[in-house]
Amino acid sequence: MTITLKNRFARSDRVLAPGQRAELRTIDINGTDEATLIVADQVIEAPNWTPDGQTLIFNAGGELWAIPADGSAEPERIETGDICRLNNDHVLSPDGRTIYMSNGDGHIYAVPVEGGTPNKVSNDHDTPFSYYLHGISPDGKTLSYVAIEGAGSTRRINIFTIPAKGGPDTRLSDIAEPNDGPEYSPDGEWIYFNSERGALTPGHAQIFRMRPDGTGVEQLTDDRRVNWFPHVSPDNDWVVYLSYPEGTEGHPPDKDVILRRMRPDGSQKADIAAFFGGQGTINVNSWAPDSQRFAYVAYPLG
Repeated sequence: MTITLKNRFARSDRVLAPGQRAELRTIDINGTDEATLIVADQVIEAPNWTPDGQTLIFNAGGELWAIPADGSAEPERIETGDICRLNNDHVLSPDGRTIYMSNGDGHIYAVPVEGGTPNKVSNDHDTPFSYYLHGISPDGKTLSYVAIEGAGSTRRINIFTIPAKGGPDTRLSDIAEPNDGPEYSPDGEWIYFNSERGALTPGHAQIFRMRPDGTGVEQLTDDRRVNWFPHVSPDNDWVVYLSYPEGTEGHPPDKDVILRRMRPDGSQKADIAAFFGGQGTINVNSWAPDSQRFAYVAYPLG
């Protein structure tokens, strides 16, 4: 079943081109059995699968929405109170009870999965410091995020962690090259991320992993394409990531992209699907709990 939505969501800064649409899809790890759940005339982004496998949670218009994973009913908005400028960085606690989310004010908040009044998790800083959430440890105690520190020529993007209940920030990287997408492996042994460390061309990100204390950095991709947002399957067998064309800077929307898979050590790379997408496609971990399928968003033209 495919649900068609017109002008359903609040207006956002990002709009689709005339004739363009956003399609929330699910697909098998082998690139088969693809299904389209939603076709919308507005931007939707970053689907999460809930741990019970029943629901997909996605971002649209600065808000969070939930839809049955089989597409059997239209999406419903998740109440987040006064926090309504959410970006597409949100994760679910391992028990499925809490959504942690990044807001346009640069802070991280927590809200019950059924909705409610959010609690701020992040800290106030004396100098520019914005939080962009990406991962949660398997025990649900620690969040991993990137922070944009400083502004102008002093602007840096590095990886940090913070207790899920709030507490001190812990720095895991301290380099000039941008980093993004830090996400824990299901066994808690690694944090996977993308980074421009070692890149000869600005914006040429590749996939890396490191130990949760920031040591033991390993590079897992090294090709001409620009690779972002590694997501590890719940059974720890596969990593899916977003691959941009050579010459891409950052992770923009509206590009001819490829979803690729590899083993957690970087071996056995293969393409899964090619389509028009980019920013918003898989900004968050979107694996189904059975590790056989995952969700993503495409933005086809025409």
